[in-house]
Amino acid sequence: MDSPAAIATLILYNLVLVGIGVWFARRADSEDNFLLGGRTLGPVVAGVAYAASSSSAWVLLGFSGFVYSAGPSALWMIPGILGGYLAVWFWAGRVLQDSSREQGHLTLTDFLTEFSDAGTARAIRITASLMIAFLYAFYVAAQFQGAGVALDDLLGIGLATGVVLGAMVIVAYTFLGGYLAVSMTDTLQGLLMALVAIILPAAAYFAAGGWSGLSETLSQSGPTYTDTFGGRTGWIAFGFVTGLFATGFAALGQPHLLAWIMGVKDRKARITGGCVAIGWACLVFAGMSVLGLAGRAIFGADAPPEGVFFALAGDLLPGLMGGIIVAATLSAIMSTVDSQLLVAGGAVSHDLKLGAAFGDRPVLISRIVILVLCGAAVGLTLQLPATIFDRTLFAWTALGASFGPTVIVRALGHKPSGSAVLVSILAGFFTAVAYEFVLPSGPGAVWARTIPWIAAFAGLWLASRLGARAGRTIPPLGERG
Repeated sequence: MDSPAAIATLILYNLVLVGIGVWFARRADSEDNFLLGGRTLGPVVAGVAYAASSSSAWVLLGFSGFVYSAGPSALWMIPGILGGYLAVWFWAGRVLQDSSREQGHLTLTDFLTEFSDAGTARAIRITASLMIAFLYAFYVAAQFQGAGVALDDLLGIGLATGVVLGAMVIVAYTFLGGYLAVSMTDTLQGLLMALVAIILPAAAYFAAGGWSGLSETLSQSGPTYTDTFGGRTGWIAFGFVTGLFATGFAALGQPHLLAWIMGVKDRKARITGGCVAIGWACLVFAGMSVLGLAGRAIFGADAPPEGVFFALAGDLLPGLMGGIIVAATLSAIMSTVDSQLLVAGGAVSHDLKLGAAFGDRPVLISRIVILVLCGAAVGLTLQLPATIFDRTLFAWTALGASFGPTVIVRALGHKPSGSAVLVSILAGFFTAVAYEFVLPSGPGAVWARTIPWIAAFAGLWLASRLGARAGRTIPPLGERG
């Protein structure tokens, strides 16, 4: 895919993104504006930006590849993803939005420490900030890997050069424009991803012979591939479905996603934005499902799963569309990476108070952290190769288990003590890490998706009970606020 028209399209697209960053740089003059854009987002921008941030390269490349490899059984992940969207926007979002406005919270960590004493709050801030930096290094590395694959596919420059070039563009507009630049670029990128999720799957569907041709060809992959549960039965099938369902609810613990709820301007915008986000997700996940199955019908089992997207684009679309396809892939990457880099900068500058410690320059410190984390992610991408899907799934699960349980109990009306929150964060994080590096895991591994959450909830409950017995003044878990 080396069409001059495609290359020109990609260059123009990236210049627009950097231009947006330059335009909004003058409005990123305070910590509130840099991290949350002054809480002025409308529903369409918030909804599309949230959806694009949550559905990164792992959807266009990873999820389509998962469907290509596993067959229809992979689609059990979609209800869980949509359930996570519903929970974030229409349930937990109410408490998060109200509390962040009333208390002036700028980060998820502010929200988590609302009922903590000063000493415990500091421990939570340090712990959460280190975890966010560590996990986002993996998350961002997965996206940079996708950028490298996309640019190498178009320009033939090699994975390493593609990774570095993609990272430079992403950092440029995030570094300059902060939250408002990220929100506008993510909206543009989300719309582009939705367009591609219509055009490319439609082309692949008809190339595979439509419904009849698709069904006939897929049946040749064997009964295990076409089975609703992938050949699994009984409790094994139940565990597989539960594991895929549980993946979606980790959205409740993703700091870069919850920041969109904190930045939306009012309740009406939050409700409308949630509808926009869910509509976008239905379109894009349906498109990537069709793409994965059509890819199996066209290529058989011979294509690399995470290369099916580009293989179909190269075979079915003309040169100009090639540039749009690669731009859409970079959109998926950038729309996640930019918000994650922004949150990581806020975690170190605001949550650790380093911005105040170094001459009261929170925006400058946030920008420095963005550069450092970006460099670490590039190194991780090049030195420790892994699939985009696996890297993203690990970071997604660990963040969800670390912070999600506290968000849930707050949404239920409880006010957990600082010590309970700290224990919960540590339990969720280390259990998720154990499953990643010690125990076998995978997209449908029920225990890897659920045990970290169970451990975090257990830690939250146990610490709350012990705190109540010790006579703490903060109401323990179980007592309504």
